[in-house]
Amino acid sequence: MIGCSGESRARDEPQWATASTGQAFLLIEDAGPWGPAVLHSHRLPESLRDTLARWRRDLGVRTLLIRRPGRAIPGPRRVFAANARHGWLQSRFVDDLAGLADLDPSGFRERDGIGWPSHPGPVLLVCTHGRHDPCCATRGRPVAAAIAERYPELLWEASHLGGDRFAGNLVVLPRGDYFGRLDADSGPRVVDAYLAGALDLTHHRGRSSRSWVVQAAEAQVRWQLGATGLDDVVVTGLGRDGPIRRVRLLVHGQEWVADVRVIRQSPALLTCESVKPQSAPGYQVTLVGPE
Repeated sequence: MIGCSGESRARDEPQWATASTGQAFLLIEDAGPWGPAVLHSHRLPESLRDTLARWRRDLGVRTLLIRRPGRAIPGPRRVFAANARHGWLQSRFVDDLAGLADLDPSGFRERDGIGWPSHPGPVLLVCTHGRHDPCCATRGRPVAAAIAERYPELLWEASHLGGDRFAGNLVVLPRGDYFGRLDADSGPRVVDAYLAGALDLTHHRGRSSRSWVVQAAEAQVRWQLGATGLDDVVVTGLGRDGPIRRVRLLVHGQEWVADVRVIRQSPALLTCESVKPQSAPGYQVTLVGPE
């Protein structure tokens, strides 16, 4: 198939600085099938759907449905909560999903979490949500199967993660690192490197807890300096000078400044369901340093 992911590859669209932004996640185990939109899914109790929509609107909590590849396990369902900014991952089993509506969601934004048991992590999420976009299923399922063969306890198929045109997509929680354009060969290699403490920069789309401008700055300084370690880059400041966004970063103990200008890419169909071309943002980055 070609689809939106094939078209994106054909026009050589950059995928750095494209990670969906957000820091709070709620993952609910559900075998499916999944409809196009999670928060309208009749597989979730109506009262919970309304609550999740409110959490999304008021607190930025992103709900995902997850499942193990190729099998449904009867009994209580696994539910995860995560915060990519603070780096925590918590989990529990629930017998009744409706009871999640009674949870105090304020902890999703706090450093200590929502009070559930800590989960050692990481959790690997591969988007296979074909009802949302065909590319996610066609390109995502082989990636999920290949990673699950090596890391069966870590891997979950997930509903829409964002960036359909970069399928197959992988998100690693709790950090919120996004990877794209994976296949059955590259997917396990990217995970191998990640678990060893390194980012595969060819496939890394960015980190969800950072704005696209900051993702762009980080990507360029990582490429220029070969800074592949998970914690090699620390963002220390963000300012503006007219149309230029100025990002300050600490890399291997040295201060760098990245001047980022937002541009518009040529209009294109950004999903398989798109009917009108849109211009995705792009970024021109100038690095200065060390200071």
